[in-house]
Amino acid sequence: MTTQITTAPNRQEIKSLFEKQRVHQFVVARTTARGRIQKLQKLKSAILERRQAIRDAVYADFKKPAAEADLTEIYAITTEIKHTARHLKKWMSRHSVGTPLPFLGSSSWVQYEPKGVCLIIAPWNFPLQLAIGPLVSAIAAGNTAIVKPSEHTPHTSAVVREIVEAVFEPEEVAVVEGAVETASELLKLPFNHIFFTGAPAIGKIVMRAAAEHLASVTLELGGKSPTIVDETADLKAAVRRIAWGKFLNSGQICIAPDYLFVHESRKDEFVRLMAAQLKALYGEDAAQSGAYNRMVNGKHFERVAGYLKDAEERGAVVEIGGRQDPETDFIEPTLVSSVPDDADLMQEEIFGPVLPIRTFRDLSEPLQVINEKEKPLALYIYSKDERNIKRIIQETRAGGTCINNNDVHFMQPNLPFGGSNNSGIGKSHGWYGFEAFSNARAIYRQHLPGALEVLMPPYTDFKQRLIDLTLKWF
Repeated sequence: MTTQITTAPNRQEIKSLFEKQRVHQFVVARTTARGRIQKLQKLKSAILERRQAIRDAVYADFKKPAAEADLTEIYAITTEIKHTARHLKKWMSRHSVGTPLPFLGSSSWVQYEPKGVCLIIAPWNFPLQLAIGPLVSAIAAGNTAIVKPSEHTPHTSAVVREIVEAVFEPEEVAVVEGAVETASELLKLPFNHIFFTGAPAIGKIVMRAAAEHLASVTLELGGKSPTIVDETADLKAAVRRIAWGKFLNSGQICIAPDYLFVHESRKDEFVRLMAAQLKALYGEDAAQSGAYNRMVNGKHFERVAGYLKDAEERGAVVEIGGRQDPETDFIEPTLVSSVPDDADLMQEEIFGPVLPIRTFRDLSEPLQVINEKEKPLALYIYSKDERNIKRIIQETRAGGTCINNNDVHFMQPNLPFGGSNNSGIGKSHGWYGFEAFSNARAIYRQHLPGALEVLMPPYTDFKQRLIDLTLKWF
């Protein structure tokens, strides 16, 4: 198999690789459903064969536990591949549409064709899953692709490259490693579609670059995902699920609960149950737990530690946790109350293991706070009151919502995943990922003389009467 670029390439190497894919895209586009499924099965096998290498890599990058590597990195991809393989033939088939009376004598359908040469820019928080997951959709849709993994997780990026090289020739799929300079060079090229996962600020840069070539984009961004726990909620279940969804991956999850509203009558019980739940998950000392990983690097440790310090200086109270170790980039699972609105914890996406908790008396209070902020990637509701659930959904906007759970909608392959405006543009996963990497090509075929041909010039009184009837009845 041809050797791919394995270190940060120069501008000419990047352009050469892009040109090879541009030329080869039509060969890939002609592949059948069976051929694409075979590629996906090879990809799945290459991942499973390197299961231990993946575990070792994510542990080396930020001490991610092996079980979490299995579930959040490997399973998330293999289940996507299985789902896609089961449905791809149907997705690729002709999607017939109805024929209105004025178009009798014709047939119409939608054919999903590849967009062409695609760029996938992956983040560091789930460095395998968020690099390979979008690639599954790109392959299913018949595209060529360049994958740019994160430089912040070099061990995992190397495994991503190894997996891709084991399955694909570089003119079909290639991995390009490097830092910001490499991403900037890639964004100068006229890709047909760009799939970016990361922060909204960088998403704007990607979108501006895409606009230069009128490339379509899928932007999986983030923001502050709120959670509401009302007075009717099953508190034990809510605490268990919120603790898992927030402190998994040390809080470095774009859909993690970012700030929490608990009804004032349940706050003390919530804090007590959370303290017990965190001990059940991570023991007396999370720093010694094999189930709790670290911040990805010193920069992100300092960022989150700075948010916590700012909140404390403004009068916030640390209810649980708060311990830190800059030598190991460790921040203990932390619950903070009495956080003022202007504190960084309430203004910035936290992306770390610190959870602000606020109380409310009337549901209008959290709804007002949520709607004053940008649309979140996710919003979570814990309630047994159907009226409250309905009201929250109707009076807020979010990319996705879980009722009496959090985070898990990401893994449901039949649901679209993505944000809205500041939290993202476009959807991914399953059919929605296939659609994102495809062009819905409208095809109209005339079989018999069409009724509309009667209305062609020259215009007469009789034709005008027909036009009047058409406007009235059709």
